Amino acid sequence: MDKNIPLHLQEIIFSSSDPGTSRAISKLEKDGKIRKIAARVFTPNLDEDPAVIVRRNVFKIIGKLYPGIVLSHRSALEYKPTSSGDLFLTYTHDRKIKLPGVTLNFFKGQGPVLGDILFSDGLYVSQQERALLENFQESRKPGPQSKTLTLPEIEEKMDQVVRVKGEDGLNMLRDTARQLSEELSMQKEFNKLNRLISVILTTKPSDILTSPVAIARAFGHPYDPQRIVLFEKLFVELQQREFADVPENNMTLKSFRNFAFFEAYFSNFIEGTKFSIEEAKQIIETGKPLPARDEDSHDVLGTYQIVSNRTEMAITPESPEQLLQILQYRHKIMLSARPSKNPGEFKDKNNRAGDTEFVDHSLVRGTLIQGFDFYRGLQHPFSKAAYMMFMISEVHPFLDGNGRVARVMMNAELVKAEQTKIIIPTVFREDYLGALRQLTRRNQADIYIRMLQRALLFSATITGESMEVMQQVLIQSNAFKEGNEHILQIVTPERKP
Repeated sequence: MDKNIPLHLQEIIFSSSDPGTSRAISKLEKDGKIRKIAARVFTPNLDEDPAVIVRRNVFKIIGKLYPGIVLSHRSALEYKPTSSGDLFLTYTHDRKIKLPGVTLNFFKGQGPVLGDILFSDGLYVSQQERALLENFQESRKPGPQSKTLTLPEIEEKMDQVVRVKGEDGLNMLRDTARQLSEELSMQKEFNKLNRLISVILTTKPSDILTSPVAIARAFGHPYDPQRIVLFEKLFVELQQREFADVPENNMTLKSFRNFAFFEAYFSNFIEGTKFSIEEAKQIIETGKPLPARDEDSHDVLGTYQIVSNRTEMAITPESPEQLLQILQYRHKIMLSARPSKNPGEFKDKNNRAGDTEFVDHSLVRGTLIQGFDFYRGLQHPFSKAAYMMFMISEVHPFLDGNGRVARVMMNAELVKAEQTKIIIPTVFREDYLGALRQLTRRNQADIYIRMLQRALLFSATITGESMEVMQQVLIQSNAFKEGNEHILQIVTPERKP
């Protein structure tokens, strides 16, 4: 009991060999001001379940009661009890101790060694390399009562090392584990670890791998598992909904190209490539860039070249390899005037937008390949369009032009099914980006889907043989407005000029 801290602020009080402190604790317990919740452990918290209190303070309790103990095996990698309430530790003897809500499993072994982490007073944690060796020990109990992680879980832990630290980081881990195995007499465990690392680094046959993440890396297609979980979330949400068809009204060549002009115009405008409508018309009509704005002009031209071609826009991928191919040649056309952005080549360094870190450049191909499986499972063209656009946007496979190519891929799904294409107008930019962020950061697929549905209903009003008529509808819709004080209006046919 710390005499310098008020009793009500000490959730955990430990018994003491000091006679005075021991008498004080006994009196407090007798007076009903504290209660005993485990051997040598008391608390003034008289309201909560002892199991809740112990779990919240378990590492403090372990370090105080068993100084020099090491949090080990799977617990050193998970830092929490398993679903069965088990923690695994290395101490001076084998023992099992039950606390409220937690079972402590002691295994006799070496105490802390150089590199192990002092976690709290008296409690150490096995360093990563030691913990991995410990997880290759034999375990007689399955599931959450096992002291070791499953092999797929271990493989994914090591794949994380490669993603964060690269192959050099995994090799350094192996070197440290080799040294520790000699000190801890765990050469057998190191041999298993060494073989697995060799397979992950593709230097030996991959028939021992079980984790999909590790297998993908061994075959040259490492991917971002967190993004795949996110893609699955969107896939499930789309699969559970019914979507109405919104047939394409711009079926003539002229009306299709009129719509494509505004599609290309807005797709570039929301990315910061801003022209007036008259300037954009001049660029498209002449096929020539404006003076002093060569790259920006070619961005608009390249986008229009793709979205105005019905044959091209009816092409959608039938395989993961075709997806990569389509992305690359469309990107090359769109950014042909920006050689510094490597048009047609996937990014060779990481990119971000604000606080959002996109997929690591080394995981782009593998993540798109894995994500394609969900795309293939969708049927309705709106579902496929919504999924494709988000997947490309979330991976961000290129150094620049990702939003534009994502929207092209989205609308290709709709053109193929003769459905209305989607325009994201300037006034809707923040709604669009905000919905993407909500799905990325909070897994809120509903907001994203509803945003695209509203954009689709708006886009269905942009029809006709006259570009001027289309422009008037866009004006009535507030499409060209900037600023949060304006909202997107959907103009009904009766209100069209």
